[in-house]
Amino acid sequence: MAFLSGLSAFPITPTNRDGRVDSVALRRLIARLGIAQVDSIGLLGSTGTYIYLSREQRRRALSETLDQTAGQMPVVVGVGALRTDEAVGLAQDAKALGAAAGLLAAASYTPLTDDEVFDHFSTVARESGLPIVVYDNPGTTHFHFSPPLVSRLAKVAGIVAIKNPTDKSDAIKNHLTAQRRTLPEGFSIGYSGDWNAAEAMIAGADTWYSVLAGILPEVCMTIVTAAQQGDAAEARRINAALVPIWSLFKEFSSLRVVYALAELLDVCSAEPPRPILPLPPAAKRQIAAALKGLPSDASR
Repeated sequence: MAFLSGLSAFPITPTNRDGRVDSVALRRLIARLGIAQVDSIGLLGSTGTYIYLSREQRRRALSETLDQTAGQMPVVVGVGALRTDEAVGLAQDAKALGAAAGLLAAASYTPLTDDEVFDHFSTVARESGLPIVVYDNPGTTHFHFSPPLVSRLAKVAGIVAIKNPTDKSDAIKNHLTAQRRTLPEGFSIGYSGDWNAAEAMIAGADTWYSVLAGILPEVCMTIVTAAQQGDAAEARRINAALVPIWSLFKEFSSLRVVYALAELLDVCSAEPPRPILPLPPAAKRQIAAALKGLPSDASR
């Protein structure tokens, strides 16, 4: 089995207006993930708004999470930064606190070349000693990891996994097959993009890196379990029940929707970091209606 597999749940990071982590709210979110027995927690990903948090607040969020999970499940934590030295420091913090791996994106204001990204990732892996997950997220970074670059990075000691984006669901199987041919055995291949993730897991991906699982982990676990047991029909049936949520993700962005879901489920009341604004009341009513329309076992 790959180092990372199954469902990796990505919660929001509740903060106040000054960017200070709300420890009580974060613990409520993490508790839901523990009850659902997700396979790992993806802390401080894009949904966790890592790029908006100071090094101190990132340490605070990770420390709170690791204290609560007490080694019961791996915690993969975002260590991305604009500067390589800052990313190294964040990865060193994560290793010292006990994170299982670091999630690293090619974040930059200036467009990066493949060689620059390779140097960035290999430096962070080497100097931190923390296992690194390649985070290919072109929707926010505007950098896409080409197959040759992924193959180069997979040969670097300490780079152990990749979190791929998804595009068309019917292209995932071919993408996964091609990537498996070029990557070392045991290198974990996972996908994000929740509305296509059921097909990725059915195709044999190791991991689903899920936004929705950060707030509704149970229903996501049922999809992963069905796919892993070879029951594609059941995985697709459950996924079909989530189409209203996937439509809202596409319309308003998954980040904004999960903040609204956290409030509607009375887990916590938090706003995304400015300049991102909370959704207006009309959008929240749409989300409430979609939530009410989900099967009872999907809305816990």
